[in-house]
Amino acid sequence: MTNATESPEWTADLGRAVRLFRAFGVEQSDPARFYETLAADSVGQVRQYAELPGALLLDVGGGPGYFADAFRRAGATYYAIDSDLGELSGRGEPTPGTVLGSGMALPVADAAVDICFSSNVLEHVPDPWLMADELVRVTRPGGTVFLSYTGWWGPHGGHETAPWHYLGGHRAASRYERRQGHPPKNQFGESLFPITVAGGLRWARSCRTADLVAAVPRYHPRWAYGVLAVPGVREVVTWNLVLVLRRR
Repeated sequence: MTNATESPEWTADLGRAVRLFRAFGVEQSDPARFYETLAADSVGQVRQYAELPGALLLDVGGGPGYFADAFRRAGATYYAIDSDLGELSGRGEPTPGTVLGSGMALPVADAAVDICFSSNVLEHVPDPWLMADELVRVTRPGGTVFLSYTGWWGPHGGHETAPWHYLGGHRAASRYERRQGHPPKNQFGESLFPITVAGGLRWARSCRTADLVAAVPRYHPRWAYGVLAVPGVREVVTWNLVLVLRRR
């Protein structure tokens, strides 16, 4: 049975894009709605590249359990690793099958999982391509890596400090603290780093142990996928990049 928040037929159309951006607008005020919507959509998107029923799936940066609920409903055996205990405990005690650990040194054996998934984490680690290599390492031959992240030069690159990040990450953080009376959750240079779309494409195309299956703007309708072909422009309008690789 399909959960009410999940569409039985995932389609990258304009209606889906509108739903996601509306949910994105309430990320701060209603995080449950946002993350439940994004998790359900992620299940549909991952299904385009891998079979979920019976698959062993590792979520790197799994957070408080929204993705766990969605992927388990879809039939996957789900485990998560997150370096932030506060994130894991966002809805109470961490769910069973979660581990505290670094995405840049995953406590997982080589070729251990069928699907390695990571959503909006790569921009929060100081060495993103080391983490990306780790996702590939733990995926079995023939398995799928699904990796998405927010590009720095996109409208939300500075996260809660956007759009002032265009004037510099430290300046945007200082402005946020003056206005809000407390520092931003995502501290530039500590838990938020300027990662580019071009960097992700370069890493994926040069990966020696996996083949690039797809590179798409995560939230866009299919007819807008062509923005990735335009250097410079893609850094601003891609918003969030999805990289899908197949382990050799």
